[in-house]
Amino acid sequence: MVATRKAAASRKRKRPANRLLTRRVLPRPGIWLSRHAQVALSTLGELARKPLGSLMTILVLGIALALPAGMLLTLLQVERIGGEWQQTASVTAFLQLDANDETARTLVASLEERSDVAAIQLVTREDALAEFRRYSGFGEALDALDGNPLPPVLLIQPRSADPAQLDTLVSTLEAMPETDLVQYDQKWLQRFRAITAIGQRAAMVLGVSLALAVLLIVGNTIRLEILNRQPEIEISKLVGATNAFIRRPFLYRGVWYGLAGGLAAWVLVGLALSALSAPVADLAGLYGSGFRLSAWHPLAFLGLAGSGIALGLGGAWVAVGRHLHAISPS
Repeated sequence: MVATRKAAASRKRKRPANRLLTRRVLPRPGIWLSRHAQVALSTLGELARKPLGSLMTILVLGIALALPAGMLLTLLQVERIGGEWQQTASVTAFLQLDANDETARTLVASLEERSDVAAIQLVTREDALAEFRRYSGFGEALDALDGNPLPPVLLIQPRSADPAQLDTLVSTLEAMPETDLVQYDQKWLQRFRAITAIGQRAAMVLGVSLALAVLLIVGNTIRLEILNRQPEIEISKLVGATNAFIRRPFLYRGVWYGLAGGLAAWVLVGLALSALSAPVADLAGLYGSGFRLSAWHPLAFLGLAGSGIALGLGGAWVAVGRHLHAISPS
């Protein structure tokens, strides 16, 4: 009986120690976060202690990220011009030379009843001649003509920019006996969109190629760092360090390289678009558009920073996975 009581008392005395030991062994979220923060800050300090080498690597990464990003961002913004032009695109119908103004007004009245026509402007033969005389500079030559050589013109504003509805409207106008020629502004707009689509596809192909280049650059940089620290890694393995513990600083180094490279790419893209903004605005003004290139876009920064971090982490992970297992303590 006495022995049983002593055993129970001994188990009671051991329980607090076991609980304390369990609390010490199990990782806490705060400890896990503090360890990661310590490694992140220490790797950032190591990069800062080698400013020239780190800066060269960051600039190479920034240029590799900036080239496709700047091209794609420019094309996406330029495509907005096509949207503006599509909303203002019109159909011009030139009537027959023998069509008088009364015939043109009758045709306008019939076309205004169509559901796919938003507005029609009639340019009479006299108005067309006066406008041609005003802007062509051939006023004296026109005075030598016996009559007015210009036909009435209909400027038709479609209600919808849908290509199928526009093609139907153009086909209807071309089939009318009063019309001689129909000019459709959407033809060159479709070519413009095709060119921008090709440019976007080229930017994506270039982006994939340079993304692989970023992976190789970061991976090679991390590989050299692993080889330089091989004796330290061997000692760490001898004292029982896990691969996850050894891998952590190299992964954070890749993250810092990627983040800094994304920031450098954003700065380069912003500077390039700022330099091109004024000439592009002047060119757009010639076509009646108020378009301007948007530089220093925050979404572009988030995209470049996220892409840089992902590529830097991926390159570091590949390099560490290939070379860390090959290092064994001797």
